[in-house]
Amino acid sequence: MKTRKLGTLAVSALGLGCMGMSDFYGGRNEAEARATLNHALDRGVTFFDTADMYGCGDNERLISGFVKANRSRIVLATKFGNEFTEDRRRVGINGRPEYVRKACDASLARLGVDSIDLYYQHRVDRNVPIEDTVGAMADLVKAGKVRHLGLSEASPATIRRAHAVHPITALQTEYSLWSREPEGEILATVRELGIGFVPYSPLGRGFLTGAIARPEEFAADDWRRQSPRFQGENFAANLNLVAEVKRLATAKGCTPAQLALAWVLSQGDDIVPIPGTKRRAYLDDNLGALDVRLTAADRAALESVFAAGAVAGARYAEAGLRAVDL
Repeated sequence: MKTRKLGTLAVSALGLGCMGMSDFYGGRNEAEARATLNHALDRGVTFFDTADMYGCGDNERLISGFVKANRSRIVLATKFGNEFTEDRRRVGINGRPEYVRKACDASLARLGVDSIDLYYQHRVDRNVPIEDTVGAMADLVKAGKVRHLGLSEASPATIRRAHAVHPITALQTEYSLWSREPEGEILATVRELGIGFVPYSPLGRGFLTGAIARPEEFAADDWRRQSPRFQGENFAANLNLVAEVKRLATAKGCTPAQLALAWVLSQGDDIVPIPGTKRRAYLDDNLGALDVRLTAADRAALESVFAAGAVAGARYAEAGLRAVDL
């Protein structure tokens, strides 16, 4: 397994996003999820990503046994900031210092560990100065509960203010062929500051794999049923883009997923994608991207397909976009 660095934190070149094992994409199979975690480690993956909001804590509990059994071999990332009640009702985004401490202790208890390697603020709380939130996160580092700090979906201005309080190791933001918004100021900012970049949904929530033909395929509780890019005319238009990915992948001798991930990996050695899956077969397919070498012509062909404005629909519905620190 190749390795990359997020700041000073060494991780496998591809991580594993664990969210879908418990939430958002319909159905659970905990036995297969646990098998996927172990298979990932056997294949050399060391970077595992979860959050307290995934299944309202269920995902942290799901992976806890795996984490404890392999604690010295893995880099564990989790997140806070989306507050829920005990009966699983969403309260909103919370970045207050007292909540930071409470959320961290709760995650440590669910995970069954003494420390978190990379602790992200999942969404920026616009009602709390970022200096106050990151100051509380820095206190967790001093207490030995957290090793490194991260932000998710933060703007360049917020990143700079946060980094001035305590070094930020990684920024996690959606980035893929069909979500290229970080290119430009966001990537320039993190590179200037020496912050690593962790793309989530690098396969466009599964769309770029070419495996999704109709929105009716989604389970009733699948989040994508409400996503603008998976609706009606948007879905049909975006299928045309995926057809081009399939064509280019065939010419390259790889799968569409491998081609899409190889493109993200090719954007810089400071980029560590975390494609999510709950199945071993998909994990193996994703890891094959590490062996795909893209030429300048390959990258240009893909980028021309996914030029600005080519993708139909916003990446989140209105409520989700309001939660992003633009």
